[in-house]
Amino acid sequence: MINVFVLQNGRLNQVPIDSRADLENAEPVWVDLTDPTDDERAWVKATYNVTLPGEDEVKDIEASARYYEAENGDLHLRTDFLLEEDDGPSRVITVAFILARKILFSMHTDDLPVFRLVRMRARSRPGSIADYMDVLLDLYATDAEYSADVLEGIYQNLEEVSTRVLQKEFTDAHAAEALNAIAHEEDLNGRIRRNMMDTRRAVSFLMRGRLLNSEQFEEARQILRDIESLDGHTSFLFDKINFLMDATVGFININQNKIIKIFSVASVAFLPPTLIASVYGMNFKFLPELEWTFGYPWAWGLMITSAIAPFLYFRHRGWLK
Repeated sequence: MINVFVLQNGRLNQVPIDSRADLENAEPVWVDLTDPTDDERAWVKATYNVTLPGEDEVKDIEASARYYEAENGDLHLRTDFLLEEDDGPSRVITVAFILARKILFSMHTDDLPVFRLVRMRARSRPGSIADYMDVLLDLYATDAEYSADVLEGIYQNLEEVSTRVLQKEFTDAHAAEALNAIAHEEDLNGRIRRNMMDTRRAVSFLMRGRLLNSEQFEEARQILRDIESLDGHTSFLFDKINFLMDATVGFININQNKIIKIFSVASVAFLPPTLIASVYGMNFKFLPELEWTFGYPWAWGLMITSAIAPFLYFRHRGWLK
């Protein structure tokens, strides 16, 4: 899919593209390609003389491949954006940016919420975008805002987990649910931190390259400050996640120790009856109680009494709670 956007009266408006002719007649400031077909890639190359990177090139993690200036003067950037899905795990989508002929070209495999939010804001806020570089900076700024919203969601989810972990009755089933929720939030928090690190590198590259005017440079500095504040928040969430993880594992150990304690108490309580039964079960010829009429009930009475007495003692000391 090709999404072409032009500036009209200070607003970012989308132009429908159904053919190559529509693309040639447009004067875009931003050309966004979502999982483009081979024909669409050929249209863009023929119309703007821009070579789009392949999928393997987009995923390259080397710094020299993520931020560089081509021989023809085109500027290439690779930036990660977070894609959080309700019905599945979150993912990091790498977006390829190309700045050429005062047009921003972006290419990615999935439709991203940050891109949708930028398009919506640009239509409702006239004058917020003046050129292609403003579009790129707005994408980075919106990415920081989106990450902040996701971090707030992580904190709320961790608060719910904390309430469950610290409840009076915390079973192994509750612990399994808590560990699953904690692991999910830890993974999402880590992806956000990685995403913010990548955005910081991209914005710093633009600032070092002297590609921004004074207003854009100040906006880039504000983006870096926002990212710095998010780093502190992710560190706080990592600490909270580690605490909840340790607390959950601790409660699991307590529950297991309760089971072990029951077996230990039972084994100790049945030691005296076992001793008595062993004594009266010996095959000696002369036993004082062997010919005694009440010898059998006497042995049973001793065994029952010796079994009940330890339980009463353990209960008095509070070891059975």
